[in-house]
Amino acid sequence: MKPFAILHQHYDPGSELYHVLVVHSVLVARRARQIAEEYLLRHPAAGIDLDFLTEAALLHDIGISECHAPRIRCEGGEPYIRHGVIGSRILQEAGLPRHALVCERHTGAGITMEEVVQLHLPLPEKDYLPVSLEEKIVCVADKFFGKTPSKLWTKEKNEKVEKSLAKHGQAVLERWLRLRNEILGK
Repeated sequence: MKPFAILHQHYDPGSELYHVLVVHSVLVARRARQIAEEYLLRHPAAGIDLDFLTEAALLHDIGISECHAPRIRCEGGEPYIRHGVIGSRILQEAGLPRHALVCERHTGAGITMEEVVQLHLPLPEKDYLPVSLEEKIVCVADKFFGKTPSKLWTKEKNEKVEKSLAKHGQAVLERWLRLRNEILGK
């Protein structure tokens, strides 16, 4: 499986959006791998598929091109919150169902079906919570790197991640803290 070959099918490698996506995704993949290795030191029998984890981290945001987020060079028409389900569709069509689940479940600290309904989110009504260790690790790693072009290489601090997620309510913050503590051991 060649993640960059898949990205090249959906992005112009010379575009600014491709640059934003690749830098972000490589940083997330690198951090995800580091998190997984640290996790395996604490839990040697965990059975994390490191190759899959790296591939999934590189592809987790493949759906952003269809979304509207000009700040990060996305000129599509879909709401940004849909990038996970769009990416999931793309990867399902490519015959990568496990990778598709990572796309679908990495947004925020995951999204519950209740949140989809109560907040009238433009998503199919179901849970979007990370389940497998690989999904959880990508979800956590992703929170520490943004896609704002001028800050691509900046790793966010825990406090900033928490503050950002707290804007979505106490339940989201608490879910993040549980997820972060489970995966990072803090």
